[in-house]
Order: sequence, then C-alpha cells, then structure tokens
Amino acid sequence: MKDLIKKGLSLGLGLAVVSKEQIEKLVEELVRKGEVSSAESKDLIDELLEKGEAGQKQLNARIHEQLEKVFKELNVPSKADFERLEKRIQELENKLS
Repeated sequence: MKDLIKKGLSLGLGLAVVSKEQIEKLVEELVRKGEVSSAESKDLIDELLEKGEAGQKQLNARIHEQLEKVFKELNVPSKADFERLEKRIQELENKLS
C-alpha cells in the first residue's frame, strides 16, 4: 500500500500540490491501519515531502519555460531589454548635460 501511495502521489502534479499536513495525515492513517510502522512513518513523510518539493520545482520550471515561450511569441520585451534601454537613455541624458 505504501508503494501504491508513493506512485499515486508522484504522478502528475499530485505530490507537488499536497501539503505537509495532508502528507502527515495520510501517513498517520497508514500507521493506524498497520500498513506502515511508526518508525517508518517519519522517513516516509520526509521522502514524500522531498518528492513534493522536487515536483514543485519541476512544475515551476515548466511554467517558466512556457511563459518565456509565450512572451517571445508575443514579442514582449524582457527585463533585460528594459534595463538596456534605461542604460542607453541614461547615457544619452549624460551626453546632453
């Protein structure tokens, strides 16, 4: 059952959106049912939290990539573009002074 839960939560966004409290409740339920020992419970919680953090990082990276792609397709100026223009404006203002 423990492996089934790990696999189920690891699919898609499952583990990335599960909170620490939810994971702890799930593991407590497994301990109560006798499917996980009390000694294993902390390790299982830590493992599921690590997978959740990794999943969240992966999700954030994918979102970032997609946003960059959309902005590029829409020809939206980047922060670097604005900074370059600000620097150029400042240089031109200094020359005029």
